[in-house]
Amino acid sequence: MSEQPATARPTKVRYGIIALIFIITTINYADRATFSIAGSQASTELGLNAVQTGYILSAFAWAYVIAQIPGGALLDRFGTRRVYATAIAIWSILTALQGLTGLIMGLSAVVMLFGLRFLVGLAEAPSFPGNARLVAAWFPASERGTASAIFNAAQYFALVSFSPLMGWLVHDFGWRTVYWVMGGLGLLATAIFLKMIRSPASHPSINAAELAHIEQGGGLIHMEDSKVRAAFDWSAVPKLLKNRMMLGIYIGQYGINVLTYFFVTWFPIYLVKERGLNIMQAGAAAVLPALCGFLGGIIGGYVSDLLLKRTGSVDIARKTPLTIGMLLATAIIACVFVDAEWLVILLMSIAFFGKGIASLGWAIMADVAPKEAAGVASGVFNMLGNVGGIVTPIAIGYIVAATGSFDWALIFVGAHCVLTILAFVFIAGPFYRLSFAK
Repeated sequence: MSEQPATARPTKVRYGIIALIFIITTINYADRATFSIAGSQASTELGLNAVQTGYILSAFAWAYVIAQIPGGALLDRFGTRRVYATAIAIWSILTALQGLTGLIMGLSAVVMLFGLRFLVGLAEAPSFPGNARLVAAWFPASERGTASAIFNAAQYFALVSFSPLMGWLVHDFGWRTVYWVMGGLGLLATAIFLKMIRSPASHPSINAAELAHIEQGGGLIHMEDSKVRAAFDWSAVPKLLKNRMMLGIYIGQYGINVLTYFFVTWFPIYLVKERGLNIMQAGAAAVLPALCGFLGGIIGGYVSDLLLKRTGSVDIARKTPLTIGMLLATAIIACVFVDAEWLVILLMSIAFFGKGIASLGWAIMADVAPKEAAGVASGVFNMLGNVGGIVTPIAIGYIVAATGSFDWALIFVGAHCVLTILAFVFIAGPFYRLSFAK
């Protein structure tokens, strides 16, 4: 930490930290979507059928869910900087290697793509728990909603920013270049991350005034110091799952992710199959809901922090925008009763705007996770939340196959918006900092 008097104007190092987290999380989501963009051309060249493509697309989600608790444990044991930087480098190399599919004699394209995407899922597992740890360490409670909303909004920004780039690469240079360019960007991000990320208490650019502002506001400025890290204890997992507050939070995050995974899996297919758009029109139509989700996320975080400053109540600050947002998200059910395509897109945009407002789960985790097991608590949170990524595509597939329509599928998604409200507000009860200390 730079030697400056505590009365000096506070530095703003934490703003640079959250900007870097946002950029890296955008790359993270873009790397997940590489096959969605490159897959059509790659499937033709490699001779992949629809079933094989489906298995390849599923590989990431299974691995990502499986690795959440181990990823969180590594963060708690070795610290965010070391584990997160290693994760970025590994998933970037694995992304680049996917561009070699079909060029290695004797290795099936299906096996190679499935295996590499599975490994990418394992490598990306520490990313969101790492984000949550950095926010808990670098931001006072009154700023965590906005900080968490910023990195969470990267999921929408990735679609808007990287899809055109990857589409251009596929069109002009071939599908393999998507993987090589994205892998290279990830390695560059690794170097920047290692240069910028430190514990607040030992960062060379922060001054005493900013450090005091963070700590006095509840920031865990020593979380990343090696002397406070603890070895992973499996007993933390059942303790988390037996706690009513944590269980409600976990169920709520699963509910909100059902809406997320509907958007990234079935939404374009719904527009084509149910609404008669062609694939180019569907792709363009998906941009507006994504932008609305991004805008809603930023607004939700800002409003949540504003409420916390004015009321001093974490419950009011987090649960009010979450409830309003999820009520807006139930607009997805209204799509069952309308015919005009523009009205469907409008309702979907309202739904994803509401989903963005309600996306405060990571801010809540920064508020409540036990200091001695923050990584594991976040890992369980992200693991159970991303079960929605497994359940949603499969459930909607069965519903559409059984009914020949998406109507009940949309009702299924809308019902999970209600489940999210019930879980966060009523099952979880009051929010507080959990501690395992005796």
